[in-house]
Amino acid sequence: MGKCALLTQIEDGRPVSSLTLAELTSLCAELRHVIIETVGRNGGHLSPNLGVVELTAALHAVFHLPDDKIVWDVGHQCYAHKLLTGRYTAFSSLRQQGGIAGFPRTSESPCDVFNTGHASTSISVALGLLAGEHLAGNSAAACSVVAVIGDGALTGGLAYEALSCAAHLALPLIIILNDNRMSISPNVGGLSRHLSRLSMRPKYQTFRTAFDSMTLKIPLAGKALFNIVQRLKRAVKAVFYQDNFFVELGFEYVGPIDGHNLKQLTGAFADVKARTTGPRPLASPVVVHVITQKGRGYAPAEDDPGRFHSTASFLHTADDTAPAAEPAAMPWTRIFGTALAEAAREDSRICAITAAMERGTGLSLFKKEFPGRFFDAGIAEAHAVTFSAALAARGLRPVTAIYSTFIQRAIDSVIHDTAIASLPVVFALDRAGFVGGDGETHQGLFDIALLRTVPGITIMEPAVAAELPLMLHWALAQNHPCVIRYPKAEAPKPDTALSARLSVPLTPGRGVFVKGGIDFSAAANSSPTAAVCLAFTGSLLNEALETARLLNTRGADCDLYNLRFLSPLDETFFTALVSRYRVFALAEEGVGPGGLGEYAARLAADGTGRTTVVLFNAGAAFYTQGSRAELLRRAGLDGASIARRLSDILEL
Repeated sequence: MGKCALLTQIEDGRPVSSLTLAELTSLCAELRHVIIETVGRNGGHLSPNLGVVELTAALHAVFHLPDDKIVWDVGHQCYAHKLLTGRYTAFSSLRQQGGIAGFPRTSESPCDVFNTGHASTSISVALGLLAGEHLAGNSAAACSVVAVIGDGALTGGLAYEALSCAAHLALPLIIILNDNRMSISPNVGGLSRHLSRLSMRPKYQTFRTAFDSMTLKIPLAGKALFNIVQRLKRAVKAVFYQDNFFVELGFEYVGPIDGHNLKQLTGAFADVKARTTGPRPLASPVVVHVITQKGRGYAPAEDDPGRFHSTASFLHTADDTAPAAEPAAMPWTRIFGTALAEAAREDSRICAITAAMERGTGLSLFKKEFPGRFFDAGIAEAHAVTFSAALAARGLRPVTAIYSTFIQRAIDSVIHDTAIASLPVVFALDRAGFVGGDGETHQGLFDIALLRTVPGITIMEPAVAAELPLMLHWALAQNHPCVIRYPKAEAPKPDTALSARLSVPLTPGRGVFVKGGIDFSAAANSSPTAAVCLAFTGSLLNEALETARLLNTRGADCDLYNLRFLSPLDETFFTALVSRYRVFALAEEGVGPGGLGEYAARLAADGTGRTTVVLFNAGAAFYTQGSRAELLRRAGLDGASIARRLSDILEL
């Protein structure tokens, strides 16, 4: 039998439910092999996917997709699910342009029932799907609806809102709690598993229903006796269950179960499926508590699951464990983390806040040096922002590091709790702009449009490493909210002359010329020698330099202006700048509607109106996965595309 013989059979139509327990075990080995090999080449989420291999195989062995529906929270652990649903042959294209997405996508398969990418949404989605089935008049016997949510995602408030609603609706929703942090107590855990399995048996449920009904019918004392029995049952459960939070909500609780024991998993899932479908389903949701190990089956990921949570491609040695060498250039994330730690050494008021992304936002160094000033709010961005605002109200200087795509979940807190009170919170928005292989849900293209119109917020973006500490120190000295955005990329390494131009102190609302320019300090303001000026957000420095080079080969000079400040602009200065050129172009790595370009075009129109203003941006679209360079080309933001369009306007 080849390494992937079973996956080939499943691709050819053999149902996972037909596999024996021994075959399921072999299937899990094949799944791990393919996931490690593919992520090793393409990058992706390794630890979360290796941790749910047996869980996924057991779900597919018991539930029948796409009639039954599985909703993966976040979806970064769905690789095994994709391999078992007709995508084994195409899986080598994972996270590549035009290939298999790294998150569930309804366009790929009917077994992906909902597009996901952000945390804490699965229970809301699954409950809505189940309620929709009932509203459509479909019998509960028609399908099972399963939400798979991790203990990390349960730190998000949306999950608790959904749990409350699920308890209220009392529909037979199945929630799989994938717990990869808690340990199992062998004695208590074993008895708890036995009692939980017993509680799902049809005979037990039939007896329970009849007993409850009979008790309530007892004259006078029936209701009081029923309440006593219910309290007694909960007290017994509290002795054996590690956490009876779900029981208190009115859920049935099964577990904890060893998430790598296929026999236990398939047995529990079969019991739950039998009791949540059929002519007499449970009148309550069910939680199945499963204990898993992140990175299972790959030693480096088991030892350091955080490092391999989301990883770039890595090289293999003979023992298949060596990661790729570190890149020579400095990633923006590390530049930020280093700058923040340096600032905190000088100012004891500085605190760092993140939403479950300590490593991803570069805060590990800060946490190590200043553990008392570091706060991880969990997957709860809105709470992180409001918490930061309160720290600022007490005289501290909080720096809140959140991915651009995740700040979307906290816009109300930014406006209501931070901006209205003009509290000095510094927001460090990592992954701003295009974010390669993660696809539509993770592109950081909306933060400029979302935040630019909020009164009292300053937005900045560095072009080179030296600018980020300048912006951070400036922001920490302000008495209003400030945003610093930067991409998931390595900072450019400019030559000495360009570094000097980009290292000058900040002037609020103004940028600096990278090439050419106008001397506004002269008695008679100088005029540019170039007919065109390209202003750009910092992440597009290399693209701007390439644009100027290409235009120069066609006989045209192009001045380059690094904006630095995206909001607010020094409107008087900016209008004067635009009016000096025949053509003024503005390139931003963000959406067009509501973006900086629209604002700049209005300012230009309010001026002389003689300048042709050309805007380059990501338009109004959702971008699927691909490398950052590919995505920039797709949006027309690469140097060649910008130069081509400007050449046409200049009639070169």
